[in-house]
Amino acid sequence: MNTPDIPDESLCLELLNGVQCSGKVIAHARVVAGVVLEFIDDEAVDGALATCGALLHDIGRSATHSLDHAIAGGDICRELGLPEEIARIVERHLGAGQTAEECLQIGLLPRDCMPVSLPEKIVAHADNLVKGTSVIHIEERMMKIIDLPGKKRRRTYRLALEMELFRR
Repeated sequence: MNTPDIPDESLCLELLNGVQCSGKVIAHARVVAGVVLEFIDDEAVDGALATCGALLHDIGRSATHSLDHAIAGGDICRELGLPEEIARIVERHLGAGQTAEECLQIGLLPRDCMPVSLPEKIVAHADNLVKGTSVIHIEERMMKIIDLPGKKRRRTYRLALEMELFRR
């Protein structure tokens, strides 16, 4: 199940270079895209969409390295004329998502940034499993969420449980 207007890997890399993402950001994105492949079942998930979303998930780091890079990235995707599905993957990839209220609490625009679609959830989970360019084990990620506030900790745990069911 592939969508014809979704950029392929080559075009995604051109876009990242075009907005001047650093080599580190691009290397990280490529690893996240590799992890995404472990969760793609061609019948259940649009592989091209999930892979593109993974490659572009940190495109907002070309503008900022703060938490608002996800929202900035979604806006960049829209400015580039990319499909809305990609913009939503990009702006909803932080942790297990942010509610509009949580965005407001951390100084962001009150935008609902909760992953909803399967590609959004897969990219968010895959990003949680990559630290720099190293893939970390699910148990290590779960140990890192212990210090999160209760709601975010539970949400991250539930996302991991749900997504691990799709791992091939």
